[in-house]
Amino acid sequence: MSSGFARHPAFELVGAADAEIGKPSNGPGSLGCNSSYSRNIGIDPIQVDLGKISPEDLRDRLELTTRPTVLIACPPCTGFSRTLARNHLVDDVRNSLVGRVGAFVRVMQPEIVVVENARELITGRFSNHFASLKADLEAQKYSVSEQIHFLSDFGLPQRRERALVIAVKKKYRLHNLLDLWDGFTLNQEATHVRRAIGSLPPVPAGETHPDDPFHVSPRVLSEVNRRRLAALPSDGGSWFQLVDHPEADDLLTPSMKQRAAIRDFGSHPDVYGRLWWDRPAATIKRECGHIGNGRYAHPEQNRLCTVRELALLQGFPNDYEFDASSLTNMYRHVGDAVPPMIAFQIASTIAWSLGGRRPGPERFVLPGTSLNSQDVIEV
Repeated sequence: MSSGFARHPAFELVGAADAEIGKPSNGPGSLGCNSSYSRNIGIDPIQVDLGKISPEDLRDRLELTTRPTVLIACPPCTGFSRTLARNHLVDDVRNSLVGRVGAFVRVMQPEIVVVENARELITGRFSNHFASLKADLEAQKYSVSEQIHFLSDFGLPQRRERALVIAVKKKYRLHNLLDLWDGFTLNQEATHVRRAIGSLPPVPAGETHPDDPFHVSPRVLSEVNRRRLAALPSDGGSWFQLVDHPEADDLLTPSMKQRAAIRDFGSHPDVYGRLWWDRPAATIKRECGHIGNGRYAHPEQNRLCTVRELALLQGFPNDYEFDASSLTNMYRHVGDAVPPMIAFQIASTIAWSLGGRRPGPERFVLPGTSLNSQDVIEV
């Protein structure tokens, strides 16, 4: 989210904080995302648990001498996402971070607050966290807009459904992404995988392209995975198409065989699947660094998509640089992110609320991404 605001001429980032938790079992610092943040934005975030630090202490540690115009708060979505079965039963402790946003707002008094999360933040079983935050913000005299979007509607070359909350002080007129796009339609080719990564040069698995250190994917170490990838049809191939393959008994995992036996594939066709060239990518998640975790294989080449390819599909500009201790963490930096392409549009929307001037496509399309202003067509 910060990347989109940092590249917008109306904003300057003045502080950031993140606990850098890759997995709860690994503890703070394990994700290393603050290094990527610093490398691209020029600010060293403080590593701090926002569930424990007081808003006053955070303000002091960030050395904020004036009230920030915008407060960006993106609590983890893991505890809300419907893709985890336990989230239908158990209220994850991390969900409480949503309610804490109101406390930080009360101390920092920004003009505008932005929150992004999974759609279940608004519609899920534990949407009470958002309801509490909304009531808190309204009590603090903010107007609140909450919407659920498929981000491909705004040019992202990925089928990604997210909740977006924008709250503005009542002295401003509240605008959202639907307002920004009102009167425009989108060239659908802009959302295709081909547009985003089709021009990148081929690169074998495990090798780094000499012109781009992030155009690299893991080596396919397992012999059966190499054979499985080679057997997948190009352009959208899925493992269930291997059921009738002569070597199916070797290529299918026990779970695949079980699913195939009952003819109930559910969401499992995406596992070990290839992207389609002329469709948006499947949702890119934090564990996108393995072909067994989703539809992350290249449409034609026998490998996982590279860090650069998934970053472009996630709406990162083509000059973004990742900084991590492992290739796995680089993939997590991509999958955990708010797409900068969309964040730039959010920043444009907020600049409109603050300044009163509606931006046109030439001002709300992030340069260096697969979306061009010519793709936004007036109707």
